[in-house]
Amino acid sequence: MYITFHGAARTTTGSMHLLEVNGHEILLDCGLYQGKRKEAFERNRHLPFDARDVTCCVLSHAHIDHSGNLPILVKKDYGGRIHTTAATRDLCDIMLMDSAHLQEMDVEYVNKKRLRLGKHPFEPLYRQEDIPRVMERFDQLPYETPAEVVPGVTVTFHDAGHILGSAITTLDINENGTRRRLLFTGDLGRWGMPILRDPVVAHDVDLLITESTYGDRLHPSSEDVKTQLSDLCRKVTRRKSKLLIPAFSVGRTQEMLYLFHEMWKQGRLCDMPVYVDSPLSSRATKVYDDHPECYDKEMLAMIRRHEDPFTMERVTYTASVEESKQINDTPGPMIILSASGMCEGGRILHHLKNTIEDPDNIIVFVGYQAENTLGRRIVKNEKPIRIFGEEYELRAEVRSIQALSAHADRTELLRYFGEMGGKVGQAFVVHGEPDQAEPFADALRETGMEHVLVPELGQRVRV
Repeated sequence: MYITFHGAARTTTGSMHLLEVNGHEILLDCGLYQGKRKEAFERNRHLPFDARDVTCCVLSHAHIDHSGNLPILVKKDYGGRIHTTAATRDLCDIMLMDSAHLQEMDVEYVNKKRLRLGKHPFEPLYRQEDIPRVMERFDQLPYETPAEVVPGVTVTFHDAGHILGSAITTLDINENGTRRRLLFTGDLGRWGMPILRDPVVAHDVDLLITESTYGDRLHPSSEDVKTQLSDLCRKVTRRKSKLLIPAFSVGRTQEMLYLFHEMWKQGRLCDMPVYVDSPLSSRATKVYDDHPECYDKEMLAMIRRHEDPFTMERVTYTASVEESKQINDTPGPMIILSASGMCEGGRILHHLKNTIEDPDNIIVFVGYQAENTLGRRIVKNEKPIRIFGEEYELRAEVRSIQALSAHADRTELLRYFGEMGGKVGQAFVVHGEPDQAEPFADALRETGMEHVLVPELGQRVRV
């Protein structure tokens, strides 16, 4: 048995790991690599393996850095199935279509300038018309329901508590009479977070592939988030300015709305409009409504009281481009939630153009910003900032609140593996930049895991 790490190796994007067992190839995730435009385009378009040789794909969750390259896989004549949960399938239906739409729109915008300069136009990785062929390949598998995906390999999904439908995957493998259990965390969620259930702990694990996004960091308490947001809202109220929050359409947007709902009930949030300016966020919130089986007890109790934090009277979902433009022409105070969370595409780019040079405005990042993304450059206060090829001075106040991260931190990751028990023979630390992955690998060794590796991109390991 071999594992080749084709993505999310010493970085946090482009999750893609190829398992070779019993003469079959199983792809764990097929994510879009996000970063410098030219490098990302080349890495995403040219798969490092023959898609026709892959028997099946096992998808941990719908985030684009885990699912976003499925259209390229299918365009390369992949003929197998994509196994995932029902909620992940429903989210992928809208997220992949949105990814294609954003690529088309961004390329159209950039090409106008390129054509004026006599340069060759760009092409999107894939288009909206490619997505139905991808969705035809999905198979839905409920949590805690084993299914044989290739001879000798049985997959079981366990709730990861990361986003709606996210899964920790165990693969029970019978290879030449030897039985082993491999656990792939995908992105591991956290205990006690709003809306979703806590992560389910698997046991009797022999082999481990784990994320390490926050492998050497601890998250602050969630109570501190309410204090910080309350202070920032008072600032924009005094300034009559805008609080701009780049937020992932799936997961973070819904969590922010839940948090605002609680703060308004507690009298801790100023009375101002909240705009959810992302068509994908609106559609994703509908998917949340369709999957209450993923909710925790508190969210279910809220529904029984006929409270819906996603549709408060202060919240406006904008659909059209005209409505989005009107937000930029409307004076503050206001809160704008817009995608994408790493500022790599979508309407957030237009809002940044209109807010970033005004020192009265505040930009708040509430999620991880991968290396080489626009979000990371803003957080690092790089100047000038380039948006759609144009330069802007970063004068707005920039803040970062990490307590709402949907990724487990170092303590939470170690808690999970501590409760898992047993002796892991080999562990592979992925989905983390080196300053997080390497220290976390050391932490796993200290727990008694002897063979722990932080693989290089493209490294093929015999298991």
